[in-house]
Amino acid sequence: MKNIFSALILGLFVFGCALEKEEEIMIEKFTTEGKEVVIYTTAENSDLRLTKMDTKKFEPSEQAIESEVSVFVNPNKTFQTFLGIGGAITDASAEVFAKLPSDKQDEFLKAYYDIDKGIGYTLARTSIHSCDFSSASFTYVSTEDKDLKSFTIDHDKDFRLPLIKKAIESAGGKLLMYASPWSPPAFMKSNNDMLHGGKLLTEFYEAWALYYTKFIKEYEKEGIPIWGITVQNEPMATQIWESCIYTAVEERDFLKNHLGPTMNKEGLGDKKIVVWDHNRDLINNRANTIFDDPEASKYAWGIGFHWYESWAGGEEMYNNIGNVHESYPDKNLLFTEGCAESFRPDGYQTWKNAERYGRSMINDFNNGTVGWTDWNILLDETGGPNHVGNFCFAPVHADTRTGELIYTPSYYYIGHFSKFIRPNAKRVSTVSSRSHLLSSSFINEDGKMVTVVMNQSDLEIKYKLCIGQNAIEQVSLPHSMQTLVY
Repeated sequence: MKNIFSALILGLFVFGCALEKEEEIMIEKFTTEGKEVVIYTTAENSDLRLTKMDTKKFEPSEQAIESEVSVFVNPNKTFQTFLGIGGAITDASAEVFAKLPSDKQDEFLKAYYDIDKGIGYTLARTSIHSCDFSSASFTYVSTEDKDLKSFTIDHDKDFRLPLIKKAIESAGGKLLMYASPWSPPAFMKSNNDMLHGGKLLTEFYEAWALYYTKFIKEYEKEGIPIWGITVQNEPMATQIWESCIYTAVEERDFLKNHLGPTMNKEGLGDKKIVVWDHNRDLINNRANTIFDDPEASKYAWGIGFHWYESWAGGEEMYNNIGNVHESYPDKNLLFTEGCAESFRPDGYQTWKNAERYGRSMINDFNNGTVGWTDWNILLDETGGPNHVGNFCFAPVHADTRTGELIYTPSYYYIGHFSKFIRPNAKRVSTVSSRSHLLSSSFINEDGKMVTVVMNQSDLEIKYKLCIGQNAIEQVSLPHSMQTLVY
């Protein structure tokens, strides 16, 4: 017994030494002393737009004191794997793009999808037939075609498919694409209308599930791989545009009994299915209802969400996202839509729109989100086209009267993430010592660390970026975004 006890003690000692050695290796791996940091800045009331500002080197630093502002990064603590950042290629975006001169089309594609000359988008969303950002309502089948024999995506071949193909080419041949329906065809719904809410009639559950698979197969015949789908855009909103209502139980049962099995039957079981696709405020009820049902949950890759609860008078409920991540760590969180509403032609350079993007992206990532998708990548000088007058802002607008492109601050704020944080990066533990500064960090597969620091205040703030016992001193301008790469 004494020999066994001695062997156990020796084993624990060796195991402890191994852990200590592993920890030493981790710390050694991320030693920063003397390493360079490249700083990029976008700031209000300046010409700085994703501008390379400075290069500094980490130096030994004493323990931070109370009067200092610091951003603390701990590379030894990593979290979710990054999927990507992108925007929606809608009918509206494609129609506006087609009106641009060829040189401006090239500029636009590079601006979004080129990693060197642009901001390197890697993610895209599109609609399954029409949404509000289409020039008119349409479906892929003729009226009352319950067997879907007339299914065709010919409508999309005029504008949408050509833009998607060019975007994929500009992104280096790969763009993670997913699709969302806004409404089933009118004949499948309780109100016999694609607009104004209504519900999917139970007798069409199977036909509607098959509709998704036909969409995927037809797009892939066109050389456009579809990574996944969402079940329904904004399933709790009765809109004046294309919309359809599902309660949490209805979405769960449609997924469990129809959509999931049909996707498998049609050989598409590898496609990702995202539930909810609506605001943060009610996301927890939807997650609880679907993910607590094993037969429904097995079909769900994750849950998508929007930010419009704040537009409706609520707060930006980031804690709800954190709660879903904590409750269901095996499910993925995906931001599927957000934009600045209420378009005004004099509002292109509204800085608070950009700060809404920055605030959301930092908080959503810090609460476990793996990917982030903006709404329309391009709109015209009216904030459209939109067949119900729901005009909005996009990060880039085109004045179709002159052929000019207009880049808003939101474009640059998004770029502070998408240009530098690449797919398969890992989020890294990061906190700020003052609420004036919001921050998030990722480490890319090539070992490059990226820390994003956002200053929403009117103050110029001097701060330290601290990793272990090393730091650099940096200044954050009022209403600015910085990306530090090291």
